[in-house]
Amino acid sequence: MGEDRSVKIIPTGVITPPKKRDMALGYAKGEILAFIDDDAYPKKNWLKNAIINFQDERVAAVAGPAVTPPDDNLRQKASSAIYESILVSGPYTYRYLPQKRREVADYPSCNFFIRKSIMQELGGFNTNFWPGEDTKLCLDIVYKLGKKIIYDPKVLVYHHRRPLFVAHLAQIANYALHRGYFAKRYPKTSLRLAYFIPSLFLAFLLIGGWLSLNIAPFRPLYFFSIFSYLGLVFIFSIPKGLRLISLVFFGIIFTHFTYGIYFLRGLFSRKLKEE
Repeated sequence: MGEDRSVKIIPTGVITPPKKRDMALGYAKGEILAFIDDDAYPKKNWLKNAIINFQDERVAAVAGPAVTPPDDNLRQKASSAIYESILVSGPYTYRYLPQKRREVADYPSCNFFIRKSIMQELGGFNTNFWPGEDTKLCLDIVYKLGKKIIYDPKVLVYHHRRPLFVAHLAQIANYALHRGYFAKRYPKTSLRLAYFIPSLFLAFLLIGGWLSLNIAPFRPLYFFSIFSYLGLVFIFSIPKGLRLISLVFFGIIFTHFTYGIYFLRGLFSRKLKEE
């Protein structure tokens, strides 16, 4: 392929994505900045569908779903099914599946548009956190500047998933560690019950297990709760198809455990390594 002179590649060295994007801010000439990850690609009319939302001057940023490509392999699709499940993502499944247009206060930067003027006013991402740099940016947009972030299902990208189990769980651990830390550092967007549920479930398993061994009347309730949980996970694994049932079933369970443990690690950390 020949060189495309409309594309400018800027060498940065080994630095984190938010640092790269802050550096690119100095080179950008347009009024709107578009962020996308290196393992994602946009659907047709991605730019056009995003720009329409900026007709409202109160809108500072626009985001959209990051959908798994149809050519991802089986273990990648299993990872996708886990993220798409309400048992894992709770009220945030719209990040992985197109849903109704809405206003949001926190959104991943893998599919994100922002006015250049807003980015300049905030000094860029201006953080060493990664992941989590997008949480800080969104918080500044909404609570510092009083502007809007719009989620539009038509602003869609395809985002390759990390396959089960090791790569998927490593990503979950990193997300959970930062979200747990942000629950006390940035409570306006991260101190939400949904983020605490896996850790509360883990605490129930440990405390309930001890109680069931020492208090006989509690034992039936404890085991009923466990079997109910396993049954619920199985039910939510069925719609993903026969080839994915076992992967999704165990994947959801391991995702809950991993998230619960690392969320607590972040919550009780004095500082993260980025600081």
